[in-house]
Amino acid sequence: MRVRLEQFDARHVSGAAQLERACFSAPWTEDALREELDNPNALFLAAVDTETGETAGYLGCHLILDEGYIANVAVSPDRRREGIGSLLVHGLIERAEEKGASFLTLEVRASNQPAIALYRACGFEPVGTRPNFYEKPKEDALLMTLNFGE
Repeated sequence: MRVRLEQFDARHVSGAAQLERACFSAPWTEDALREELDNPNALFLAAVDTETGETAGYLGCHLILDEGYIANVAVSPDRRREGIGSLLVHGLIERAEEKGASFLTLEVRASNQPAIALYRACGFEPVGTRPNFYEKPKEDALLMTLNFGE
């Protein structure tokens, strides 16, 4: 794998916005991503190609007290199945645990079997559903959580 994990900063905003547009039906804007740079509760990571410097993936999480809420995990469609998603999620798990998080949680489209498999492989377990959570197309979300210290 020719990527390295970096703390998300201004250099990654444009690339992350491109990933948002490529991966999601309701993408975050560059302005929304840029606002996270000043958010003390934000823990965002970027997977950067070591040869080109391009952002191949990114992950955004909000840590509030000891609770971690993963907002987005995005990997470039042409870089999937290279372990980038796993690198991002494992990097977040390590950092969140260091910061004293008691759990991480996320929503994922119920039909997104590759993402569900990734999260399961990283230790997340299904804990419920959110009916009609997603738009374009309308779909249920599977709620998945990883508890620390169990």
